[in-house]
Amino acid sequence: MDNIEQILTKMTLEDKIALCSGASFWETKKYEKYGIPSMFMCDGPSGLRKQEHERGVSDAAGVNDSRPATCYPAEVTTAGSWDTQLLGRIGEAIGVEAKNQSVGLVLGPGANIKRNPLCGRNFEYFSEDPHLAGKLAAGFIRGIEGQGVGASLKHFAANSQEYCRFTSDGVMDERTLREIYLTNFEIAVKEGNPSIVMCSYPKLGGVHCSDHRELLTDILRTEWGYAGLVVTDWGAMSDRIEGFRAGCDLNMPGGSGYMEKQVLRAVERGGLFESCVNESARRVLKLVFRATETRNGEFDCDYEAHHGLAREAAEQGAVLLKNEGGILPLKADAKVALIGAMAKRMRYQGAGSSHVTPMKLSQPIDFLPDAVYAPGCDDRGNTTDELMAEAIETAKNADVAVVFAGLPEQYESEGFDREDLRMPEGHNRLIEAVASANPNTVVVLLCGSVVECPWAERVRGILYMGLPGQAGGEAIANLLYGRANPCGKLAESWPYEYADVPSSEIFGKTKDALYQEGVYVGYRYYDKAGVPVRWGFGFGLSYTSFSYSNLNISGNSVTVTVKNTGKVPGAEVAQLYIEPPRGGLHRPIRELKGFRKVFLEPGESETVSFELEERSLAVWDGGWRVTGGVYTACVGGLSAVIERGGRRLPAPLWQGGSWYESCKGKPSQEEWEAMLGKKYVPSKLVKGQFTMENTVEEMREHSLVMKIVYKAVEKTLARSVGGKKGYDNPEFKMLLASSVGAPLRTMQINGGLKGGLMPGLLEMANGHFFRGVWKMVGGA
Repeated sequence: MDNIEQILTKMTLEDKIALCSGASFWETKKYEKYGIPSMFMCDGPSGLRKQEHERGVSDAAGVNDSRPATCYPAEVTTAGSWDTQLLGRIGEAIGVEAKNQSVGLVLGPGANIKRNPLCGRNFEYFSEDPHLAGKLAAGFIRGIEGQGVGASLKHFAANSQEYCRFTSDGVMDERTLREIYLTNFEIAVKEGNPSIVMCSYPKLGGVHCSDHRELLTDILRTEWGYAGLVVTDWGAMSDRIEGFRAGCDLNMPGGSGYMEKQVLRAVERGGLFESCVNESARRVLKLVFRATETRNGEFDCDYEAHHGLAREAAEQGAVLLKNEGGILPLKADAKVALIGAMAKRMRYQGAGSSHVTPMKLSQPIDFLPDAVYAPGCDDRGNTTDELMAEAIETAKNADVAVVFAGLPEQYESEGFDREDLRMPEGHNRLIEAVASANPNTVVVLLCGSVVECPWAERVRGILYMGLPGQAGGEAIANLLYGRANPCGKLAESWPYEYADVPSSEIFGKTKDALYQEGVYVGYRYYDKAGVPVRWGFGFGLSYTSFSYSNLNISGNSVTVTVKNTGKVPGAEVAQLYIEPPRGGLHRPIRELKGFRKVFLEPGESETVSFELEERSLAVWDGGWRVTGGVYTACVGGLSAVIERGGRRLPAPLWQGGSWYESCKGKPSQEEWEAMLGKKYVPSKLVKGQFTMENTVEEMREHSLVMKIVYKAVEKTLARSVGGKKGYDNPEFKMLLASSVGAPLRTMQINGGLKGGLMPGLLEMANGHFFRGVWKMVGGA
């Protein structure tokens, strides 16, 4: 620390400002004259994505071009494990690989809430529940940080949709923000202690997260005690002066020098305290020197052992959704048919910035060599009469037909949200046809989020693998044959159809994200509304059975005995829910407040313990408050009463008769605005008054120049990922949304563009062509 203070004393103000922006797409700045080394960072929620190009350039294009690393299951699968220790081991292994590849900071985990199942990035997040998401994220962070490598908790905060993610405003009441969309980050920060917190793209309450002092300083640092660094998501910096003032330390990526001159002038003229710059520079230096200290020496890595961990994680996170008549595990002598293109080329990871080039890749068919195979459809989920006929005939001649289906990669990715919950029509047709030909049909689902399953009653078994990573093929074979016992539980609710989702009528329909459902996300809504779901939050079957007994509450301790009453070893997740007193301020029927995973031999039992805190019973009402009354602790079908003294929180005047009391139907705009305490007024796009906050995509309807720019970018990106075929490529869709769908300032930052190109284009879009040319030429 003394060395850092000495360096800060020697550095010029200009250099300190520049230090707080990256040197390139993935590196911080190096200053030999001050003895400051650089640090390399890369994406990594499910494995490293280190881009190393021979020409020495790393950038956003060529997302899938990275150095090989272990591809672990995506968060959608690891969350199904409900196992913080397993997440810690995965984080530890990624940390080891980071040291082996000279990476100082891993950009993960993603801990955002799965507000709506259409979010294209749901595969990269843990849960609809903030307690579960926070605990799992904390475990992952502890694993990485334990290796001396930094973890970056993202995206802070309320980044729950891809549609207009660069320009939208998250509009919600304070209670919803605190209880649902900040609690997950609070747990991860306090229990994981990440080196980095990454601020998100969208505004929150009308303020960009990069400029949000209340979020980054008052809440994150003062309330939660966070001492680490805040980095922008790539291109998320809005106003660099406000960013320094808010406590946003590092602007990434580098190369553009975005607003550095303005910051210098602001300090010199007294508009910004130099101490704000010093604090950010100090935090950058602490992170960089820690990475340098970790990097000293050679670091070996057992990638084969990590492949085994990836397989274990896929097995632990898989959720057995149906097992009628004990169809699974398969008998060793059964004649098995594998049907579906995904049996040969499974979907094993998400698309976008989390994409990993796997060290090795196991396909299901390679570990089920005695089975017969029929593709049934192509890789995109399309089928033909010939493919269907072959699949039906193959199914008829087997004892058991196992259909592999789900979502091909073009259906879900960073950069865009899904249009519906449907699987490809070819997959649904294939499952229906095979089930008609063979009553012993099992479906293996490979997808990063919820899908509608209209065929569920017609098949005997359903095994949900999520996106199981590079060892998914082995894991699937082990699970199907009982060499591994499914123990995963759903970390998100599976509705029968999209119309059942509480935010279905508003999600993705407006530029701003309007959180009209309030705290009623996922099971919190389905429970209170009495809306049945196909599979509920926390649900998952096993090849064995468990019983619960002896639920006891003593002080703040809740204990319960779990016993394996079946014939094979297995794991069970004990889940503690708290039901609050009825009446007064509206609340969900129950909320998850604890979970423990136990591994038990047949006949073995174990007493599981949970520690309750005041927050376990609290509600946000201008602060965390525990209302007086009778609470109920529920675990495994058992319940016990907890009594708390004190006054009850009265219902606000607007609550009476509102949707929030019953959750019947969907909330109206008027009810939501009454809860907000204000009218919602969307922003308007005014021709001739565009700013650097506007996107090429929205301006092209009013500007010929922007229409030309849009077409040029579109063609260039499509050509880079496959020509005409590239237009349906998820990488193309993400890159398009991240360029012409991003504000001009973001294009400037992410493109490493200095000078007046973007300001010049903006002048042209506003009808000032020659002024725009002057800015471009003059570099203003």
